[in-house]
Amino acid sequence: MPRPVMPRSMISRPMMPRVLIIVGAALGLGLLALWGLGGLAGFTAWAADSQRAAQNAMARALRALQAGQPGAWAALMGVCFAYGFFHAAGPGHGKVLIGGYGVARRVGVARLAGIALASSLAQAATAVLLVYAGVYFLNLSRQAMVGLAEDVFAPLSYAAIGLIGLWLAWRGGRSLWRARAVAGQHDAVGHTHAHGHTHTGGHTHNDGHARTDSHTHSDGHMHSEAQCGTCGHAHGPSLQDVEALTGWRDTAMLIAGIAIRPCTGALFLLILCWRMGIDSAGIAGAFAMGMGTATITVAVAGLSVWARQGALLALAGGRLSRAAPVIEVAAGVTVAFLSLVMLRAAL
Repeated sequence: MPRPVMPRSMISRPMMPRVLIIVGAALGLGLLALWGLGGLAGFTAWAADSQRAAQNAMARALRALQAGQPGAWAALMGVCFAYGFFHAAGPGHGKVLIGGYGVARRVGVARLAGIALASSLAQAATAVLLVYAGVYFLNLSRQAMVGLAEDVFAPLSYAAIGLIGLWLAWRGGRSLWRARAVAGQHDAVGHTHAHGHTHTGGHTHNDGHARTDSHTHSDGHMHSEAQCGTCGHAHGPSLQDVEALTGWRDTAMLIAGIAIRPCTGALFLLILCWRMGIDSAGIAGAFAMGMGTATITVAVAGLSVWARQGALLALAGGRLSRAAPVIEVAAGVTVAFLSLVMLRAAL
């Protein structure tokens, strides 16, 4: 009997949600890149105006705290949190690195969000260390500390992020080359298997049966978990092999790449609080800024993971294993390019 033919509309209909998700993910990545570079002028201007308003409110909260007004501490912490939020809403290197890594590598939302939070708090810690090292050990002025952050640490951070982007691209290219090499070896074999089976069966048809079957199976192939169900051979790296998060080294590189460059607003706050004799308020305010910054970078982490999942949704099996390293290469090159743009602007 001839097999029933499904209408074309029924075949293409299930693909529409996947196409929409993929298109949405691509648009999201494009907007993220524009945002990271300051291409969204209206949004960037709003963030800058809000940041200036937060600075003015911060100055008032500091005067109130020095005067001993009730509620001044809580007001200062709230303003510092808002400053960090608006600061992160503008162009910045943290979003570029966290977003690029989330697209490039298979990592859970909770793990990447934790890295984003840790990097924001580490950035605040860098500001604290720079200010108090400059005050007590290096005898630096406020202008010297800000200049050190802007002229030295910022370019170092952008260069480190660029190197991480190149490293992601290299790792993706290596995985892609390995996948193609394995596929080429499989094509060369041509599914021709030489199996040597030695059967020695002695059957005694009495009340008891004695049977000895000796099978010697040698096909010269390494079998892994990512094997074809029909031929039993690995057609390429599994998704876990290609995308597994390497662990603490990745985490340390991401946090260090962001934390090298301290927030200028945190530097000003720490210096002012030191001069006013309220050091604890400055340190707490710097970490409150870090928490405000983390609200944006954590959101970027979630969006980047969603974008990656949307891009891979329409793929399955071997195509998925081949597409994962391609996405990693593209994301790494994008991160390296954006960091180069920021580095040129800083020099």
